[in-house]
Amino acid sequence: MKNLLVTGGAGYIGSNIVKVLIDKGYKVVILDSLVTGKEKLIHPDAAFCNVDLLDLEAVRKIFAENTIDTVLHFAGYSLVGESQKDPQKYYENNVLGGLILLRVMEEFECKKIIFSSSAAVYGVPRYIPIDEKHQLKPINVYGETKVLFEKMLEYYSGKNELKYLSLRYFNAGGASDCGKYGEMHDPETHLIPNVLKAILAGEPVNVFGDDYETEDGTCVRDYVHVVDLAEAHLKGVEYLDHEESTSEIINLGSGKGFSVKQILDACGKVTGKDVKVVVAEKRAGDPPVLIAGFDKAKSVLGWSPARSVYDIVESAWKFESGQAKPKF
Repeated sequence: MKNLLVTGGAGYIGSNIVKVLIDKGYKVVILDSLVTGKEKLIHPDAAFCNVDLLDLEAVRKIFAENTIDTVLHFAGYSLVGESQKDPQKYYENNVLGGLILLRVMEEFECKKIIFSSSAAVYGVPRYIPIDEKHQLKPINVYGETKVLFEKMLEYYSGKNELKYLSLRYFNAGGASDCGKYGEMHDPETHLIPNVLKAILAGEPVNVFGDDYETEDGTCVRDYVHVVDLAEAHLKGVEYLDHEESTSEIINLGSGKGFSVKQILDACGKVTGKDVKVVVAEKRAGDPPVLIAGFDKAKSVLGWSPARSVYDIVESAWKFESGQAKPKF
């Protein structure tokens, strides 16, 4: 079975992808600096390399010691607010680190990569649902770094016949079915885990603005279960193995929008507990509505999300509340 390199494989999305790949029988090598990744999220059956992508020689050593067939690239900082305050950190890690990865891949003739991109590349949408032809106009440094790496992928694909998939996620949520791989960001910025943490602590949840031009006044987002995302990456690995496959940019979302208030309602129903709310000021740059058009995912990968927003909340609640019993 082929070796796959998963950068950032000790992170939230990366760890879920690693589990799905290993369950399918692939051999996986994880590269992670553990700056934001968590040791407890490292799959016991994966080979682990505690390496920073900025360490060129260490990255070369991984490729020298393992015949890597395909790279799945998740290693990157992802806090929008932090990217605005410390852009250098994001350009160095997300752009320079990515460039080092592509350079080493070229040296070792590794020709296939799947990139963890983001809907942040689109900025404020000009139309809904957002398809892959939408203009790229990110409104933060984090989104800019995703665009820059996509441009590097395009360059290397023309230079040395690299084949790539750039998968643009909308709002990932939930936890693995086994109960081990869930959200453990520090700080946590995602809505669902923050609501569930507040419920557990008996504290109110901040809702940033309730006067948007939406049906109930709160922002609307497209949520996709992290296990559905993982299965899309598995399909991506299989797709790139076909000789006739081509490089593609593909949205991953549900095509459905849920407002903040609807998510709060779902959290209350799943937990059986009251959700206390405090309305705070709007955050700069928050678009009223973000919904994915994912027809391309269906046509190219044969992928559609199978899990509902209630499945997302339910698995996240089991993870946050400690109800899940991890199976190792």
